[in-house]
Order: sequence, then C-alpha cells, then structure tokens
Amino acid sequence: MVNYFSSDFKLGILGGGQLGKMMLYETRKYDIQTLVLDPSEEAPSKISCNYFEQGELMDYNTVLNFGRKANVVTFEIEGVNIEALKQLESEGIKTFPSAATLEKIQNKAVQKKFYLEKSIPTANFEVFEDLQKLKDAVKNNKISLPFVWKSATGGYDGKGVSVIKIIEDLNELSDGECIAERLVPFKNELAVIVARNPSGEMKTYPVVEMEFHPTANQVEYVICPARIDEKVAEKARKLAEKVSEAFGHVGLLAVEMFQTEDDQILINEVAPRPHNSGHYSIEASYTNQFEQHIRAILDLPLGNTESKVGGIMVNLVGAKDHEGEVVYENIEQIMKMDGVTPHIYGKKITRPFRKMGHVTIVDKDISKAREVAEKVKNSIKVISKK
Repeated sequence: MVNYFSSDFKLGILGGGQLGKMMLYETRKYDIQTLVLDPSEEAPSKISCNYFEQGELMDYNTVLNFGRKANVVTFEIEGVNIEALKQLESEGIKTFPSAATLEKIQNKAVQKKFYLEKSIPTANFEVFEDLQKLKDAVKNNKISLPFVWKSATGGYDGKGVSVIKIIEDLNELSDGECIAERLVPFKNELAVIVARNPSGEMKTYPVVEMEFHPTANQVEYVICPARIDEKVAEKARKLAEKVSEAFGHVGLLAVEMFQTEDDQILINEVAPRPHNSGHYSIEASYTNQFEQHIRAILDLPLGNTESKVGGIMVNLVGAKDHEGEVVYENIEQIMKMDGVTPHIYGKKITRPFRKMGHVTIVDKDISKAREVAEKVKNSIKVISKK
C-alpha cells in the first residue's frame, strides 16, 4: 500500500481552474502533496498547491515534463495532450482517468460513435467533417430542421452547442468537425456522477435534475434529489454504471442524460472529472465529489455517496454588460439566509456569463431549498467595479 499521507508522494493535476481548486481542499485535508499545471499565471488553484507551473495543457513536452515530476496524474479539464499522457503511462506514471478513456471522450463525435458501438441509448446523430458538408446536407434535405449542432471539440458551458432552427443559423457556427443531433423532446435533463477506483469498486451519486434558464441556455439550478419517479431514478443510475463500465474509467464520470416524454433515458454526454452537477455535494453529501475523485484515483475505499440533506446549487456567472474587476453585489444579504453557502472561485476579472462561483442551498425539504435558491438567484449579482 502506497503511503499518500504526509509523505513524498506527489499528485499532479492538469488544469488549475475552480475544479482543481476545490480538489485541492481535499488534498489539504489529507496532507497529500500536489503539483498543478495551468496556462494562467492567475489560476484559482495556484494558492492551494505545493508546486505551481505555468504552461500549455495541449503542449506535448510541457505535459510530459510536468507529469514526470508526479507519481499519479489527473486532470480537471478534458483539453490536455493525450499523447503525453500515453507516454507517461508507458513510463509507469499512472494517469487517471486513463489516456484511453479520455481519447474516447475528448472528441464528441468519437464519444457518440462509442455509445452506438456499446448499445448505449443516445439521440440520433450524424457526424460531418466540416461546416460546409453540414450546410450541403441541410440544402439537400438530408438533415431536417430543427436540430442540435455540436462542435466535436472545444465546447464547454454552452459554447460549441446551438439549436439550428432556420438555415441562416448555420452562418453563425464555427468551422470544423461537428455533429448534427436530432432534437429530443424531453421532460428533464438529469445527471449521475459515477465514482470508480482501479480495484473496480463503483458507486453512483443520487440523480440530480438540471433546471435551465428559459432563454440563456445555461443551467440555473442543480437540484438533488431530482424530482422524478424512483423507478426512473433507478434506471438512470443503472445506465450511468453501464456507461462507466463501457469506458473502463477511473475517477469520477459525470453522465448527463435526457428523460424523454415516455421515461426513456438517453445519454447526452459525459465528463471524466468532477463536474458542475456535483457541486451540491460539498455541503449536502456524506462524501463530496472532490474527495471521492481523490479516493478513486488513489485506489482508496470509496466514500458514502448518499445525501445528508437536500441540496440545490446555483451558478454565479458574470452579469451581462459587465467586464472588469469583480464585485459580488449583495453577498452579505444571501449569507444571512439559513443553509446558504457561497463558493468564490478566485477569478479576479468578470465577463458576461463567465463562471465565477456557485452557491449551495441545503434543506431537508427540497421545495423549501428551491424557494431559497430563487431568492439567492434574485439577490446576488456578479458585476464589475464601476
């Protein structure tokens, strides 16, 4: 058994954003040494790790040389150099999730084809190598409107995804490999986080429900437990386990899903890391998602995934028309409310819709938590200094 605690063992984390910062809370708790690589000199994780290096995550030599300083390497963002991870693995440095897992997930076209191969239910789709080929298919009526366009690489937080309703919408899209996906009529968008360690122990978190802003296409509330039938929740957790086993992943896998009108569960996409849909777990769960990720990648026993209390997460994103040094307006007001905990990510500059933090609201009664969440959402504003 490796001694990870108060020892010379080093965990390398590729990416130093807010997910890395929240992971580092847990390594601090266990006194595990950490190294972080991030392109930004002002990365949120910089204040919490033992060693920080500024460098590009897609650069082969940068990632390889950084990884060689660690005993185990993980990541908090999918945009990392896979070839460097493969080389590190060949040199005996463990990377979790593995390069093979990340390779199937990093490109959404590859990810979608993988679901077909493994008989995992997903929305019907077609892959196009560039935007012109998609435009030709629409003009020739091979693809019917409306549909969902997704960039195969580089999309996150609503970027790289558009609903194409009229042919002119195609002119707003970026070029490159992409997917045209059938618009699924659904009741709910759900997510399940699966934890799995190298020994094969696997646990799922309760199903969460994502409530979206009607116009901004951004998640407004993540609600746990999801307000759905228990049989549907059980089906979603079982399908998430099947997806995890198909990928053979180690660490956390966030599985995003649609619940259709007739209660079928379709996989939308996955993220092989801690995820926005699991932030509620910091206050509401016996074992939060960041501690669970550390336990999983180090092959430690997995913690209890059940909730102690109902939890709702509200994203704090930069207000429209505000760019510059950040101010969290009315934060004192929400801190007076029972069961409300703000998390500030440490990004000094706000921009419209940039994720700057989140707030968790806990209550034994999820409907009461939802009422407070609305008050929180209407009170706190992420603005720039005047």
